[in-house]
Amino acid sequence: MNKELIINASPSGVEIAFLEEKKLVELHNEKSDANFGVGDLYLGKVKKLIPGLNAAFIDVGFEKDAFLHYTDLSPYVKSLLKFTQMAIVDKDDNGFDFSKFNIEPEIVKTGKINEVLNGKPSILVQILKEPIAAKGPRLSCELSLPGRFIVVTPFNEIVAVSKKIHSGEERKRLQKIVESIRPKNFGVIVRTAAEGKSTAEIHQDLLSLIDTWNSIQANLKNAVAPAKILSEQNRATSILRDLLSADFNRIVINDKNIYNDTKSYIDKIAPDKTDIVSYHNGPLPIFDTYGVTKQVKSAFGKTVNLPSGAYLIIEHTEALHVIDVNSGYKSVSNSQEENALQTNLEAAEEIARQLRLRDIGGIIVVDFIDMKLPDNRKQLQEAMEKFMQTDRAKHAVLPISKFGLMQLTRQRMRPELSINTSEVCPVCSGTGKISSTLLLEDEIEKRLQYLISHSHKNLMLMVHPILYSHLTKGIFNSIFKRWKRKHKTKLSIEANNNFHLIEFKFYDENEEEIKF
Repeated sequence: MNKELIINASPSGVEIAFLEEKKLVELHNEKSDANFGVGDLYLGKVKKLIPGLNAAFIDVGFEKDAFLHYTDLSPYVKSLLKFTQMAIVDKDDNGFDFSKFNIEPEIVKTGKINEVLNGKPSILVQILKEPIAAKGPRLSCELSLPGRFIVVTPFNEIVAVSKKIHSGEERKRLQKIVESIRPKNFGVIVRTAAEGKSTAEIHQDLLSLIDTWNSIQANLKNAVAPAKILSEQNRATSILRDLLSADFNRIVINDKNIYNDTKSYIDKIAPDKTDIVSYHNGPLPIFDTYGVTKQVKSAFGKTVNLPSGAYLIIEHTEALHVIDVNSGYKSVSNSQEENALQTNLEAAEEIARQLRLRDIGGIIVVDFIDMKLPDNRKQLQEAMEKFMQTDRAKHAVLPISKFGLMQLTRQRMRPELSINTSEVCPVCSGTGKISSTLLLEDEIEKRLQYLISHSHKNLMLMVHPILYSHLTKGIFNSIFKRWKRKHKTKLSIEANNNFHLIEFKFYDENEEEIKF
């Protein structure tokens, strides 16, 4: 599968389009003034404990306090609190040796938050979810530092290997490598991308993450809450870190600084892929050149058309998203059941793409076209699960109910991406209604009478070509000729293609527009 990353930088921020086989599947928008991104680390101050929710509100500098639930505290939160205080008051220029840090006992899963955060201390937290709507960020104390091949989790000794690596031998090999190079007090999760990698490559990734942890420790020194301690990489490099594979064949960027940063980052993590990065300096905008703009405009409306003629209706409510599948004029056979199956399979692929593209999270209910055969329903469910495999967000697909509805859940990490692809009609101003022709004629004649009564002569009326044809229809008895005879004035009329249907203007003898 060919994969491309098109990066469009502008003064307001950076837009990143991820294409698979020339088809837009993800669109990320990183604003230049954006804060509180997923993965950022903050020194927060406990503001309020809510025993009824078993949660706390933490001040991290956002306009609304962030939310921290007991289940997101981490079993090692006592060690985290101790480390945070030690790092803040540390007087050693080089920082204390974390490998000699004494780990505190784990907290119980069924405990109370006021027992752990009593005294409202300062605490190191990580953004779990960005602020969405009126809610502040959601936090976690289970700190994790993701790398290319591994994820480091401090305050434990656990080594885990991704379940997506199916080979038992490979899993054992990676487990032994990590256990032999892992420093004390650091747990390590081996990512799927580590499959087949050498000890040197994994060790280099680990050293880089240990350096990051040392930076966190140094940044905590003398810090006063609320304060940002560490920023996640920019969106472009974080996407590359998670997605870069042999399938990538092009990365195009229109900003020199981002181009140089991306080039050096790829040179560090995959030196053999540096030639896929190129700088765009053409006459057209980068998204227009690579067909992204057209795909955005066609994919973000309420109605999404499919190649066969079928279409989706995507509706958003406060509680969930609803997607309706309509067959349109698609017909592949004389069998209604077969037509329904083929349309549903085509729709399932597009729905999986739309969820990634719009970053839709929460509960999604899909109303597929009814199918009677259980085997067809099962085939559709399996196809949906297959299409969703490339989605990095956690998700679950439930079987189709007896009402023909499929329920999905998808992890919501960031606000849903919504792009308005419609415009307000310049004629009706969005009301869906315009004046009838008779009312319009009356309005023009009233304006004409007003101008004549105020001593205006030699008037010229300018209108849309269709309205011009209506007013001048008939050689001797047109509406325009009747006006001239009735009001005994010099009046001319002209058509203007730039006017909308019911727009009209009067001009005086100096060809200056008369304002009302």
